[in-house]
Amino acid sequence: MSTTSEASQVESFASDGGLAPHSLKDVPVLIERLFPVQKMSVESYKEQMANVGKTLTALGSYWKGRKPLILNKACILGTLLPATNDPVKDLEVFELLMGMDNDGLMRRMCAKGSIKHGDPLPRNSYHELVKKSKRPEELGDAFFEPIWDRVNTHLGTTASSFPDLIEQLGIARFGRRPIVADTFCGSGQIPFEAARLGCDVIASDLNPIACMLTWGAMNIVGGPPEERKRLASELKTLSQRVLAEVDRLGIETAELDGKLWRGKVYLYCVETRCPSTGWMVPMLPTRVVSKTHSVIAELVPDPDSQRYDILIRQGVSATELKAAAHGTVVRDALIHVVNGIEYRTQIKTLRGDFRSDEGSSGSQLRQWENRDFKPRPEDVFQERLYAIQWQEEGPNRGELAYRGVTAADLEREEAVDRYLSEHFMNWQAVGWIPDMKIEAGYNTNQPIRERGWTHWHHMFNPRQLLLLGLIRQCLSAVTFLPFAQALQCNARLSRWDNSAGGREAVKGVFDNQALNTLLNYGCRGSRYLLKEMDKTLKESSIHGSARIACGPAEAHGHDCDLYVTDPPYGDAVKYEEILEFFIAWLRKNPPPEFAEWVWDSRRALAIHGEDEGFRQGMVAAYRNMTDHMSENGLQIVMFTHQSTGIWADMANIVWASDLQVTAAWYVATETDSALRQGDNVKGTNILVLRKRCGHSKTTRDDLAWELEEEVKHQIQTLTGLNQQALGLYRDENLFEDADLQMAGYAAALRVLTQYAVIDGKQMSEEACRPRARGEKTAVDSLIDFAVEVANRCLIPQGITESHWRELEPIERFYLKMLGMEASGVSKLDNYQNFAKAFKVSDFRSVMQSAKANSSRLKSAAEFKRNDMGEGSPLHNTPLRAILYAMMELGKDADTDDVLAHLAMNVPNYYAQGTRDLIVALCQYLGTVLEPIRPDEASHARVLAQSVRNQRL
Repeated sequence: MSTTSEASQVESFASDGGLAPHSLKDVPVLIERLFPVQKMSVESYKEQMANVGKTLTALGSYWKGRKPLILNKACILGTLLPATNDPVKDLEVFELLMGMDNDGLMRRMCAKGSIKHGDPLPRNSYHELVKKSKRPEELGDAFFEPIWDRVNTHLGTTASSFPDLIEQLGIARFGRRPIVADTFCGSGQIPFEAARLGCDVIASDLNPIACMLTWGAMNIVGGPPEERKRLASELKTLSQRVLAEVDRLGIETAELDGKLWRGKVYLYCVETRCPSTGWMVPMLPTRVVSKTHSVIAELVPDPDSQRYDILIRQGVSATELKAAAHGTVVRDALIHVVNGIEYRTQIKTLRGDFRSDEGSSGSQLRQWENRDFKPRPEDVFQERLYAIQWQEEGPNRGELAYRGVTAADLEREEAVDRYLSEHFMNWQAVGWIPDMKIEAGYNTNQPIRERGWTHWHHMFNPRQLLLLGLIRQCLSAVTFLPFAQALQCNARLSRWDNSAGGREAVKGVFDNQALNTLLNYGCRGSRYLLKEMDKTLKESSIHGSARIACGPAEAHGHDCDLYVTDPPYGDAVKYEEILEFFIAWLRKNPPPEFAEWVWDSRRALAIHGEDEGFRQGMVAAYRNMTDHMSENGLQIVMFTHQSTGIWADMANIVWASDLQVTAAWYVATETDSALRQGDNVKGTNILVLRKRCGHSKTTRDDLAWELEEEVKHQIQTLTGLNQQALGLYRDENLFEDADLQMAGYAAALRVLTQYAVIDGKQMSEEACRPRARGEKTAVDSLIDFAVEVANRCLIPQGITESHWRELEPIERFYLKMLGMEASGVSKLDNYQNFAKAFKVSDFRSVMQSAKANSSRLKSAAEFKRNDMGEGSPLHNTPLRAILYAMMELGKDADTDDVLAHLAMNVPNYYAQGTRDLIVALCQYLGTVLEPIRPDEASHARVLAQSVRNQRL
């Protein structure tokens, strides 16, 4: 909490004239003292679930790693707002600024139509209220007009808008409007929010695609209306030119049944020769073309030619549609039947897959050359157009129809090939289609091995190359961004989604952030492709200046007050590889706005992974930021925690960068998307850093005592805030156990990183020492110790400390999480955090569900008999015996039999201490299970009473 002198300092500048320059220079900031992580988790999740409704997503949906704008706003405000001697009031003002206060929630719910003006705020959980509300950013600046009197009264400011407030707080703290930098700007989420609030912004990234997205955020979404009008005008002109050329070539329209139709989607599949029969077989994972229109592809054998004709049938029966779900490829094997005999060939056999002596994977497919844009006749994998979705031409949206491929369609395909052949070399020379090689890598090896593709243009078929090349000729800076969006929706890697409900679509290449080669795919016609470029963009003006640079973080050269970064720690997504998909198309002759950027991924310079190279790269980057940061400046570092060594890594990076941790918070930001299943589910850790002052020394023994005191103090402080804020939060905790457990990590890093020397070792040098994989350092041990202290402070209410110490880690985990489930917790990250804290490696053995937002433990009845065995983590524990006894009571077993089995299953059952433990655990279960499984709660209470009254 703030000291008295700090509080007096805060109060001294609260005058009618506003804040004096530098009056906040040495005052602690809010985020160093408190941060409403539970509410921020709910708000972050709300924004993430908005999907395409998010402010910046339409600029490039292929970039998935976006930190929520509302979280960025909270972090920036948290680094500027002062921490006073009234933390509850500080929280109230922070919530006003975030739109998370009760009045703000009511107005958000009214805007959504969930309640009417004048209605009281429903007494639901915060999560339920937010589900029925608009997001604050959807309501514009006018939404915040009612808050400024209360904000100014508390802070001593004279603001009437966020830019006013930011400038006044910046002058009071730094003597100027705050300058915020992000040296890993990615999609631009952080710098955009900083500029929208009113900060001056410096954004940089090694990758030019990241810089382009950030430029679009600042200049298109955040720019003046004229920029969006310019974009609309240029897209209209571009569309007219492309359509005119397509129509001149006659490659897309046809007169059918007396009507003019235009090809909307062309469906292609890979075709290969079966080595057993010699037949050419279309490789179709499914024969369903459209579930909405009940369209299937029927394979008609042609024995004379040893191939299959493909008949497209529309309006088939439900039975036929179901039968067509399985095609000629099942579980990575080609399957077809000739003369009643089924032939099955593994796809890896067709490719000739092998593993070299060095352990690398490869195949015997011919490696395509630069001049190739379609398979050669001798190639293993050919390509075949097998269906076309036509749309009737007209001023309105015309009728859709699926048809098979005719001779006229094949003539139009040949016309595309001829035109592309005539212009191919010239278009490559001027940069209208790519000529860039695919560099080997984790993701990029896949298309090389699975198709033999060696250049990026091999990922596009002739029709796609022609259309995209025509568009590329017409691009400017503002149309570069929608063109990149079109690229990923019109490639050989673009999946055809045949879903029911009218949702058929050609999907994006990077829906799952990989370069997956497909056996069948969709190719967009010109109108459908151009429509992808002409998406409605959000409008949200920025108020600060913005500079964008393309370069590595260690080369950043601007003085700044605040750094807010989301570095690529252990990124599962190899952006430095997959973004070459776009760079290949955009690198030649970029518009003047992007001409100074290096249009190359520069993989060798990219910071990625979790190894020693990553640590050294991070140290260079953050040491450089420290050198350019104001003396009283701060850094916010966001990262997702995946590995157990992450906190030790971050401690070493902080040490080596002459920084120290002043606070750490954890916000759940995950969704239940396919990318975040199972162990990939994660939230965001937020570290608050300042420059390390002085040259403090300590020993490991002294550190242990200091760590223990700091952890206890931190948890007591946050628990106390919970009690103070109960009314403010409608009987909800401000911090849950998972957040309090994180206090162990936070305290460890705060205590550790304030010292320059530990046990005579210069920690900045020790931090740079190379370490072997799996090596456990003294820092690891100290952090583990801090977490253990935190866990000792988080004993479930109703269990004594002495009983808690008798339990095995898996028992502690189960009982702790059961209590959290009773309070409504169901996020998987909470289970993961406590499993890690309790050193439980196999926590899933006691889980009935492990989904991101609907996880839960097994009930007593859901455990199996083998969970009593030696292979089970719960084997021979009192808790497992109690759960078994509760299950028996649920089956109306005789109480004496249940007690007899309990005595057999619990070692040393008849010792008084053991029986006291059993009674205590049963009483606890009887309490916490009541709101979620009342029958089990009753069984637990009966068991407690029976053990207590048992005559020995």
